[in-house]
Amino acid sequence: MRKCEFCGKSIVAKNAQAKFCSSKCRVYAHRAAKKLPLELITRDRWVRYDQTKRPLDAITGENASSTDPGTWASHAETVNSRHGIGNGYVLGNGIGCIDLDHVINDGVLCDAAVELVAKYPGNYIEVSPSGEGLHIWGTSPEGKGSRTIENGISVERYSTGRYITITGNIYQPGTLLPL
Repeated sequence: MRKCEFCGKSIVAKNAQAKFCSSKCRVYAHRAAKKLPLELITRDRWVRYDQTKRPLDAITGENASSTDPGTWASHAETVNSRHGIGNGYVLGNGIGCIDLDHVINDGVLCDAAVELVAKYPGNYIEVSPSGEGLHIWGTSPEGKGSRTIENGISVERYSTGRYITITGNIYQPGTLLPL
């Protein structure tokens, strides 16, 4: 059975080449390919980070904290900030992330990561700053983070008390669906 490349629902269409379940999903997929999920952009949970991946307050350039909202900023403030080298998002309030390290070699995703990514067909996924990892974004109740080895790869799952770098280097366009 074929699945929609945007939302993951099954495709019931006469056209055997259809990639989306509806015109709405086709339009959303094309728009999403050019930007971050709206759910991230509209929340003031943004920080900057430095060369050592230490979070920074986008306004002051001082150290930021993944547990102190007073050190977070809006997406626009972080994009326009000159502090640090990149942007990050503080997890929580229903937003989580799965962090996969060292799963891309010479531009090719390892088999174990292909299997894991296939479980999240409509989720927004981007390449990490190293170019060797992936961040799978989605909704998740707040809870204790975990670090496990699954099929030989390191899989970290976080939903609060952490920030994750955001590169905008899209691996798979999508939205925030359950993790």
